[in-house]
Amino acid sequence: MTQQATAPQLKKHTIWQSGRTPDPCAIVLFGATGDLAQRKILPTLAHLIHDHPQPETICIVAFARRPLGDDGWRSMVLESLDKYMPQDDKLDDEAKQAFAKRLFYCQSNFDDNEGYQRLKQLLEKLDKEQGTGGNRLYYLATPPDTDVEIIQALGKAGLSRPEQTSQNGSSNGQQAKKPWIRIITEKPFGHDLESAKTLNQVIGSVFHEDQIYRIDHYMGKETVQNIVALRFANSIMEPLWNQKYIDHIQIVVAESLGIENRAEYYEHAGALKDIVQNHAMQILSLTCMEAPAAFSPNDIRDEKVKVLRAICEMTPEQVAERIVRGQYTAGTLDGEQVPGYKQEKGVDPNSTTDTYVALKLYIENWRWADVPIYIRTGKRLPARSTEVMVQFKRVPHQLYSKDEISGMKPNRLILRIQPEEGISLLIGAKKPGAANDLSTIDLDASYKTVFGIELPEAYERLIADCILGDSTLFIRRDEIEESWRIIDSITNAWEKMGPETIYPYPAGTWGPAEANTLIERDGREWVNP
Repeated sequence: MTQQATAPQLKKHTIWQSGRTPDPCAIVLFGATGDLAQRKILPTLAHLIHDHPQPETICIVAFARRPLGDDGWRSMVLESLDKYMPQDDKLDDEAKQAFAKRLFYCQSNFDDNEGYQRLKQLLEKLDKEQGTGGNRLYYLATPPDTDVEIIQALGKAGLSRPEQTSQNGSSNGQQAKKPWIRIITEKPFGHDLESAKTLNQVIGSVFHEDQIYRIDHYMGKETVQNIVALRFANSIMEPLWNQKYIDHIQIVVAESLGIENRAEYYEHAGALKDIVQNHAMQILSLTCMEAPAAFSPNDIRDEKVKVLRAICEMTPEQVAERIVRGQYTAGTLDGEQVPGYKQEKGVDPNSTTDTYVALKLYIENWRWADVPIYIRTGKRLPARSTEVMVQFKRVPHQLYSKDEISGMKPNRLILRIQPEEGISLLIGAKKPGAANDLSTIDLDASYKTVFGIELPEAYERLIADCILGDSTLFIRRDEIEESWRIIDSITNAWEKMGPETIYPYPAGTWGPAEANTLIERDGREWVNP
């Protein structure tokens, strides 16, 4: 009888930064009974607190309309943990009950001023009874049209600025530690440049910029963070990271799912605003930025903003030439028939919303002069995958004949962000034997396999960083506005273009044929995950 091999046990990752212990705090979750909170945030908090225990206290307060009370809220959360936590992360009964004791409920509408006073009283009670120290983290897991209302109500109730509290007093005469207050807002951050500026002005009038954490869960992916490490911790990379050696860069954010009952949101957003404006632009700016002066939040974000500023607004002629938009029709995906976008529930039968975008951008600076950046994103594509592909230029003089190199691909560095995070490098090598036949080999590394560590969920890393006060992976006000400036130049041009410029593509394919033309006329080809 042969013994079946078992996969090696992965070590638990360390989520709290080395040498830094989180302060006690109360996390106030707005929209706590909604889908985002139930599916992502609460399981993440349960995992964070259970697997990375700290001696300090973290309490979680729900601020929502339903008449649940503490007990009803705790029951709802435990059901969500059973439903949404991965099988290998599920908590035992003792751990679930310990987590439930950290949960508290404040019933209120978002526009009820008295509700915010009840919240204030509850938080002060937790400071005294649970030792949360006056530290607050507000998480807006709410529809974007409620953000302004909540933010202004927090300010009016005196809940937005930290004050010295008696709980933080010192008995030995040392200066008391001032409590902190922070707020996390989810994307979308506005729907165009004007609305983004308005939202930034409103939140900036209530909270200081260093209190504001604009979250993009892609920034919590290990590979996204490793872009910086790859570039600036390896001497072989930085000398090659420029227009002299790089032919072009491709960024793909592919989704196999459709709109998943999000028609109301997606009809007003589309692929360009839903993915390119935030996820793709964040990945692009990290990939192409200059070396920061130091590994600090503002130094890194300064360099990211410089990349976005170096991307010029597009003229209508450039939009027509460099951008292809599409919309999926009925097709087959994973062996199943799926409807077209216009047949999805809640979608206008005459909709001109883009579910696919392919575009070519240029960064107008010395490092990236004349290097095209190609971006693709779409719904109902053959696979779920996010990758950055850096293709290097071919050797200046080829020693081998065309026949001998027929099996070779250009040197490519591929950074896989999802579903399995890792990195691969394609290089040319001679096949064993007498002939000089060359082929391409793939030097591939999965982060999970190489390090033997269970990778953290993106939200887990980002929430932990916010509790620690590290804003490196969060988006600053000027980043948001620079990104929208670029996107607005595209959407303004689209408004003057007819529906015939929205090209259909069957679900289960890699987009419309016109997207292939976009890159092939440059003598290049898409590299599919």
